[in-house]
Amino acid sequence: MGMRQGMAVASGLLVCLFVGTLAAAQTTPRAAAAKMKNPVASNPASITAGKALYEKQCRMCHGATGKADTAAAKSMGASDLTDAAWTRGSSDGEIFVVIQEGAGPEFKMKGFKGKLTDQDSWHVVNYVRSLGAAK
Repeated sequence: MGMRQGMAVASGLLVCLFVGTLAAAQTTPRAAAAKMKNPVASNPASITAGKALYEKQCRMCHGATGKADTAAAKSMGASDLTDAAWTRGSSDGEIFVVIQEGAGPEFKMKGFKGKLTDQDSWHVVNYVRSLGAAK
């Protein structure tokens, strides 16, 4: 196989991976997500666990307080997690799905499926909920 053919094959594989990633990121319909029930009780232990995960995985984009008020957050268009505007859904299930599958339609926020367990994602949901309550 010549170099030109090798580059064409490599380019084709990259396109397939990219398209596959987008398709995988949109697997749960919003209506189904809205009906999901949070199996993890929102208690101090869960919120503390969620905060630790948030600081490791989410803080860079959403800021330390969740207000998306950092320069990086503003440049990315990250969502303020403390306000009343929840454009991708405000139920626990919808928040969980965004954490797991990413925030469409542009998917600037990639999903954490495979990086966070379901239980850890629910802890993050509980922590994010606590940010809105602390206004």
